[in-house]
Amino acid sequence: MNTLTANLHFLMVAFYRPTPTRHKILMEAKSFPSDYYAIESQVKFHGYDPAKSIIQIAPRPNEHTLRTEDVLKTIEEEGDSVALVLFSGVQYYTGQFFELEKIATAGKAKGCVVGYDLAHAVGNVPLQLHDWNVDFACWCTYKYLNAGPGGIGGAFVHEKHFKTDLPRFAGWWGTDPSTKFEMTHTFTPIPSALSFRVSNPNVLATISLLGSLQVFSQTSIHQLRQKSVLLTGYIELLLDALPSRSKFEILTPRDPAQRGCQLSLFFKGGVMMEVFEGLRGGGIICDERKPDVIRISPTPLYNKFGDVWRFVECLGRILEKVA
Repeated sequence: MNTLTANLHFLMVAFYRPTPTRHKILMEAKSFPSDYYAIESQVKFHGYDPAKSIIQIAPRPNEHTLRTEDVLKTIEEEGDSVALVLFSGVQYYTGQFFELEKIATAGKAKGCVVGYDLAHAVGNVPLQLHDWNVDFACWCTYKYLNAGPGGIGGAFVHEKHFKTDLPRFAGWWGTDPSTKFEMTHTFTPIPSALSFRVSNPNVLATISLLGSLQVFSQTSIHQLRQKSVLLTGYIELLLDALPSRSKFEILTPRDPAQRGCQLSLFFKGGVMMEVFEGLRGGGIICDERKPDVIRISPTPLYNKFGDVWRFVECLGRILEKVA
């Protein structure tokens, strides 16, 4: 289909249908900005006030990640006025892997539509969207799916909606291919998420994803997950043993079931950029999020345990030099 935020907009056209009594969208606080922009603009488009129609669930004071019990409690308390529960699969900043099945079950019990942004989850953690009764989801492919910047995005729509006349922004590539060249003005949606396609996909963006998926086809997400848990656990073990451990904090949950590949390290004393540049100078590629966080993601498809050891050894040397 399109890229992630475009797909999110197309899907929200179909699945966010606010009414005067049920118009709110429930999401995690401090979500990726593009998600918030899309949600805010959709709320405004329908004539509602984001300050009243967007509920953002934040961690408790002095905590960095959400407790599932707080999410479920909010759904129970606010659910009758919530049109859409829209969460990330893995939180981009902290690396928290949300308990998606529990959230979906709670949302559906209150009559809410449930959708997920899986940008940091696809190719990272096992997902069972159909079994969890998720209404829709979308994702990009340039993170764990390795399609490169601008790679084509993906979408999921639960099959229970295929026989429903969903409102949508329709286009040539979403109509039934067996009749499209009859050149009628009758849109016949393909009975799948493909019905949300609008225009011809970019060939280069599609081929780059195909090349990556051919590599993925040689393994399984469950095998990758097994190695991922070991890799991330190993890096956590080595980090905890550093003499300079007091200079940073791990924001990501300790429970392997509540995280994917990523660990988010919060550096104290304003030294994050100095540490980041030191890592880059040592040939270590990671990611910084200002003002104080470096995200590291040992990826099981191509990272080895030796890479993890090398990263921590390099980080330790850098931290010995910074204030």
